[in-house]
Amino acid sequence: MQQQTFDPTRKYVRVTGQRSSGPVVLVEFEFSVGEPALAVELIMPEAAFAQFCADNQVIFLDTAPTLPAGDGADFGWNLHAATHQRFR
Repeated sequence: MQQQTFDPTRKYVRVTGQRSSGPVVLVEFEFSVGEPALAVELIMPEAAFAQFCADNQVIFLDTAPTLPAGDGADFGWNLHAATHQRFR
């Protein structure tokens, strides 16, 4: 398996949702630098999100990250998923 190197010039965005707050549409997303598996969750108005993505020249990611079994798979969750999960 080829070892990937950390590249801080690569920035990634994964949109996790949208919500309306009156006339404003808010975009929920994960942003990461260098490594898409380690991200922060952010929320911004749609216009600010578009400008943020343009300013950072982001690479858009389509799907949620998956971790192979035994490589921290128990930690393969994010706050967005946790807050939308229904507990019984």
